[in-house]
Amino acid sequence: MTIQEAKQIRIADYLQSLGYTPVKRQDSSLWYKSPLREEAEASFKVNTELNQWYDFGIGKGGNIIALASELYRSDNVPYLLECIAKQTPHLHTAIHVPFSFGRQSVSEPMYRHLQVSELSSPVLLSYLQERGISTELAKRECKELHFENKGRPYFAIGFPNMAGGYEVRNRYFKGCVAPKDITHIRQSGEQPTTCYLFEGFMDYLSFLTIRTNDHPDHPRLTEQDYMVLNSVSNIGKAEQLLRQYSRIGSFLDNDHAGRNAYDNLKRILGDRLQDMSIHYTGYNDLNEYLCNRQSAKQTEPTKQVQSARRMIQPPKKRGLKM
Repeated sequence: MTIQEAKQIRIADYLQSLGYTPVKRQDSSLWYKSPLREEAEASFKVNTELNQWYDFGIGKGGNIIALASELYRSDNVPYLLECIAKQTPHLHTAIHVPFSFGRQSVSEPMYRHLQVSELSSPVLLSYLQERGISTELAKRECKELHFENKGRPYFAIGFPNMAGGYEVRNRYFKGCVAPKDITHIRQSGEQPTTCYLFEGFMDYLSFLTIRTNDHPDHPRLTEQDYMVLNSVSNIGKAEQLLRQYSRIGSFLDNDHAGRNAYDNLKRILGDRLQDMSIHYTGYNDLNEYLCNRQSAKQTEPTKQVQSARRMIQPPKKRGLKM
């Protein structure tokens, strides 16, 4: 993504993709509760005609790149462009092109008539199996969402966050039911001193699946708390909660955004933060590692059968070719 391509993305739609929806509209101005800090009254304005934002609480504003700089706490433009591109694969880059599903107008709620139920759809469970995820673990951690967009019905996996919103995922779409927030999973009883940190819920489910598969008798899933950022832009919301732990295992992505987020946390948390991505070096994230590992296991029996067949077959007789 280039700078010009990024600037063509509507800031209102970018905020929508992050899970932020306007509190009120005044002509060409949309007012939000700031995505950059906690506040009770909306003081973050987006001018939809100029495609510019301004946060009255901190006295800063600008274009989408300036907003990403505040969200991701970086002045590295290539990194910011990568973050924007990663967050908005479903957005049009033309400002005045009407949206389809996944490219919603801010004037129309994307998730109308939202219904939340237990995860049971064979289609969604099949999608999770394709990603290598244990469906039993997914049923425990996720919900099934049914909603309408532009009069058409849709359904997806919903992963709840701390603010009552959901990360939304199916085979064709990735989004968020506002409000956007982190997910903090705490164990009951005495608080653990260790927390494992993940960027997205698919990586969290991948970790649970790997532990359960590798140690079915004693997976040790309840010996630590868990935190899912649901976007690296939520690092600021996670910092204070992570300070209470003496050990934090970081399972962030092996891309530029993940490394930058890790480096920012390392400066704050010091030696308490441990880089766990070394366990899936060579893969973009933990789920990609899981999928590759399971694919390798599935091909191994075939190789063994072929090897056994070669062992039991008698050698071919050598002779003249006819």
